[in-house]
Amino acid sequence: FSGVRGGLMSADMLRREQEELRRHERSNKHLAEESRFAETVFRDKSGRKRDLAQERLEQRRRAEAQAERDEQYARWGKGLAQGRQQEQNVEDAVKEMQKPLARYIDDQDLDRMLREQEREGDPMAEFIKKRKAKESKEKKEKPRYKGPAPPLNRFNIWPGHRWDGVDRSNGFEQQRFARMANKKAVQELAYKWSVEDM
Repeated sequence: FSGVRGGLMSADMLRREQEELRRHERSNKHLAEESRFAETVFRDKSGRKRDLAQERLEQRRRAEAQAERDEQYARWGKGLAQGRQQEQNVEDAVKEMQKPLARYIDDQDLDRMLREQEREGDPMAEFIKKRKAKESKEKKEKPRYKGPAPPLNRFNIWPGHRWDGVDRSNGFEQQRFARMANKKAVQELAYKWSVEDM
C-alpha cells in the first residue's frame, strides 16, 4: 500500500525506489497544499454542485414561514374575538393604572362608566333600550317588498323585495284557502242550525 515493492531487494534497487518515491511526493506536494485549504464540494444525485449557504437560507425562510403559520393557527384556535377582548381588557387595565387613585366628580371616564351601567328599576332604561334597538334595526333592516298586497300563502311568507307582483303559482294556495273558508262556513252553518231551536 505504501508504494514500495516487497521481497528480497538489493541496496541499489532500494535507493532508486526511495528516490522515486521522494520525487513523486515532491511533485504531488503542491496538490496537497492546494487541497489543504480547499472547501468541500457537495454534490446532489445528478452530480451538480450544491450551494449549501443558499439551501440554509431557504430552509430558514421556510422555517420562519411555518412558524408564522403555526402562530396564526394557534391564534385562530384560541378564538379571534376572545383574543381581541383580552387585548382590550389589557389596554383598559393599563389605562386605569395610569390614572390617579382618587377620582373626582369631573372624571369623564367614571361618568361614562356610570352612565353605561344598567340599574334595577331604572325607569329610563327601557326607553333607552327601545331607542337603541330601533336605531340598530333601522341600520340593519333588509329591503322589503313595497308593492300591492301579495296573495296569501299557507306559511305567511312575504315575497322578496325584487318580486314584480306577478302571481306565477298553479292556484293550489287559493284552492286551499277556499276549501278552508268553505269548511269553516259549513261548520258555522251547522252550529247555527243545531242551536236554532234552543
